[in-house]
Amino acid sequence: MSRLSIYFRRKPVDIILQEAQSETAKEQGHLKRELNVGDLTAMGIAAVIGAGIFSTIGEAAYHGGPGIALLFVITAITCGFSAMCYAEFAARIPVSGSAYTYAYASFGELIAWIIGWDLLMEYAIGNIAVSISWSGYFTNLLAGFHIQLPDYFTMDFLSAYRGYHEALHQLSAGASLQNLPAQLQQAYHAWIDAPAIGPLKLIADIPALAIVVFITYLVYIGIKETKQATNLMVALKLAVIIGVIVLGFFYVQPANWSPFLPNGLGGVMKGVSAVFFAYIGFDAISTTAEECRNPQRDLPRGMILALLICTVLYILVALVLTGMVPFQELNVNDPLAFVFQRIGLNHISYIISISAVIATASVLLVFQMGQPRIWMSMSRDGLLPPAFARIHPRFGTPSFSTIVTGIVVAVPALFMNLQEVTDLTSIGTLFAFVLVCGGILLLPEPSMQENNSSAASAKRFKVPYINGKYIVPVLFLTGVVIFRNALLGLCKFDDLHPMSIGERLPYMLFVLAACVIAVFTYLKNWSLIPVLGFSSCLYLMTELGYTNWLRFLIWLVIGLIVYFTYSHKHSKLHRDNPAVVHHPASSD
Repeated sequence: MSRLSIYFRRKPVDIILQEAQSETAKEQGHLKRELNVGDLTAMGIAAVIGAGIFSTIGEAAYHGGPGIALLFVITAITCGFSAMCYAEFAARIPVSGSAYTYAYASFGELIAWIIGWDLLMEYAIGNIAVSISWSGYFTNLLAGFHIQLPDYFTMDFLSAYRGYHEALHQLSAGASLQNLPAQLQQAYHAWIDAPAIGPLKLIADIPALAIVVFITYLVYIGIKETKQATNLMVALKLAVIIGVIVLGFFYVQPANWSPFLPNGLGGVMKGVSAVFFAYIGFDAISTTAEECRNPQRDLPRGMILALLICTVLYILVALVLTGMVPFQELNVNDPLAFVFQRIGLNHISYIISISAVIATASVLLVFQMGQPRIWMSMSRDGLLPPAFARIHPRFGTPSFSTIVTGIVVAVPALFMNLQEVTDLTSIGTLFAFVLVCGGILLLPEPSMQENNSSAASAKRFKVPYINGKYIVPVLFLTGVVIFRNALLGLCKFDDLHPMSIGERLPYMLFVLAACVIAVFTYLKNWSLIPVLGFSSCLYLMTELGYTNWLRFLIWLVIGLIVYFTYSHKHSKLHRDNPAVVHHPASSD
């Protein structure tokens, strides 16, 4: 057996289940089983309906027009493929760890580490983005009640620095301060008015820090308290969103829906990052597997129900927004509040602002709950220091991991700029989805020991099998024919071509992967749904641009350095289960 193959040793499912049971039996405490299918559905809705429906939907509608409703359908179908794969994994491996644990069982340790490292970035940056977004909603809400916080305590240092110098540039060109955009005025005043220690300006987003501290405390003290807070916030924001849909319907002007695709399908696809960022929350549900009363039954139901409910709401909101006002006016930070101000219902906009504060807080709550459990799972496997697996004896939560998560999110939220954060979070999530869909194709059949370990094994959720032997190759060849001109353009490496070599690389990678997938599907009779999930998520990754791919790869390289210098040397799989290492992969 080669040295390289050691890094791709898979951990059998029955060993994963045994280790989770042994961790639960330890004296220092265990996770409390408090969640049912209703709680899981609420958590999924809490994570999915947040900044997307209150903020980024406006930018997406500006580019795509009323056709943005189609993008929500496309994204929901893509996520639906992934959700079914997540659901099968969650039913078969009902332990914390989400895609990290699933990759360990299907791809092996190295790929598991990569996806775990990717999830740390996804959750951390996503949480930072949500906390900064919450700060903006909260500040605007206070302003509506004539409570004005100092500008230097409501924005990050980099935004203030850049905005101040841009304002100076425009002022030197003859513009007046009053005529500058509100964001530049805020940055100018923040920089001018901020207290200083020598040359250092004290500028930080204090509301973002405050909400992270509060949410971290709530997650720390128990899953029951987290569940209750989540259910309450979800009920409130669903009531507001349904009210917006019903009330807005009476102000819809069908003429605003024409043209339905003003910028074509390309304009619709410009909103992929913003829309997909709104959908990433359902995978956080799978991190709570060890806190579910019946994870094999309830996790799949919770994921799929949350996805269905959120998709219907997103489509209805998109149609109502673009029907109430022309889509050209929707490129604003608070589109729901804006459309009601536009038609003169200012009191409704205040209610929406309150709901936006609640909605983004609920997103942060679910994500802050998910990341510590991934760290906990990686620590159990020896890939992170043992402290990350510590369970609080009283609260039954991963205490150390929760505190570290709070620090990792709170400190950057004080100073970090929000620009392009959604793109980086989306590419990390799509990568996780790609591996989960691919993992279903490679996951070994249940062993006798695994089947005997679960009385519910016969009733476990399983992705419906549709033989893709002929369907996938036909789809691939059809795509080649339809997009042959675009594919030929990818191979033109002349200076006149509008796409640089770097920009073309993600698309070329997708075409190559699609070809390989089509061949293997024909040879191995792979299931259609995981293959479509793999391919669609990989395609959406190509839409996120070369810059985000480069940043993502840099993060993964840093992760590989950590893995080869620490994690692999401390891996419990190789230390405690040497027999697993020295058997062929097929024996798993």
